[in-house]
Amino acid sequence: MRIGIVCYPTFGGSGVLATELGKALADEGHQVHFITYQQPVRLNVFNANIFYHEVRVPTYPLFDYPPYEVALASTMVDVIMNHDLDLLHVHYAIPHASAAYMAKQIVKQKTNRNIPVITTLHGTDITLVGKDKTYEPVVTFSINESDAITAVSQNLREETYKFFPIHKDIEVIHNFVDVSRFNKKPIDAFRKVIAPNGEKILIHASNFRKVKRVVDVIHVFSAVRKQMPAKLLMVGDGPERPGTEELTRELGIEDDVRFLGKQEQMEDILAVSDVFLLPSEYESFGLAALEAMAARSVVISSNAGGLSEINTQGETGYMANVGDIEAMSRFAIDLLRDDQKLEQMKEAAYQQACRFDIKNIIPIYEKLYSRFCRMGPC
Repeated sequence: MRIGIVCYPTFGGSGVLATELGKALADEGHQVHFITYQQPVRLNVFNANIFYHEVRVPTYPLFDYPPYEVALASTMVDVIMNHDLDLLHVHYAIPHASAAYMAKQIVKQKTNRNIPVITTLHGTDITLVGKDKTYEPVVTFSINESDAITAVSQNLREETYKFFPIHKDIEVIHNFVDVSRFNKKPIDAFRKVIAPNGEKILIHASNFRKVKRVVDVIHVFSAVRKQMPAKLLMVGDGPERPGTEELTRELGIEDDVRFLGKQEQMEDILAVSDVFLLPSEYESFGLAALEAMAARSVVISSNAGGLSEINTQGETGYMANVGDIEAMSRFAIDLLRDDQKLEQMKEAAYQQACRFDIKNIIPIYEKLYSRFCRMGPC
């Protein structure tokens, strides 16, 4: 099949999933065309089946805000017609689903051909941005006009039906992880640099937005640090980072916390960690948690959103109510004090991640695509 994938090219979960999906499909022999405004961060390999089409948005004095959606739709039309795409798979509804609808109508007018559009909902496009009255009518319309709709968790499916009048079936296809990538032996030299005296290593990775509650991460670590030697790695960047760094200084733990910024090679970092902290206010799925589990890191998270669909309480990790720093701290301290239990839960986390291995999920997408292939199952 010739598949167009439209996504954000950033470190966010939707862009990561879309890019990894495209790479895996290319490995299976499908021709994959990425359409976005810059090369996706995870698109770091050469594959003869992968093509990248940059959306260029001309700037004119007339526009205070360059019309990206129009440029995106035009680029979609160009790629569909010049590369004879079989379908478009758009990730994150805003503005990709509406731009795809526009492109679909243009192609139909030009060629009398109906190009199928599959929309995958990822989270904040529904739970936050999409609910804004400024966007809701367009979001609802473009989702309903999609030929197929998928959501990355059962929770997100329920949230979508709750807040939007969607009249079509939403199929749950869970996020996935390339277990072979994250199942790595820890690099001893790297661990010794981080924890030279054998300290336990905790980690958090996100875009440092308020919804991630990174301040809670610091408070949990501070409680752990009072009970035992430990180090914390903070991976990522965003608006909450300056205040978070200041908090480490106020608590006197700045020497035990490293802010690593955005990192592409997360597998090497996760491999040396013991506990992954994710106290988010909401996670539609929790891809970062799943990657940590694939690297045998025990997840201590909130119970918000779809996290309970991957993190099993007391088996693969622990969950607490949003903002319950005391409970998360207690879980972390008790676990890190018991090496045998820690190793058991690391293995359980890994086994759980294997259920979401990319090799299990890709065939589900291929089956979905085949329903819309012009020549039947492909």
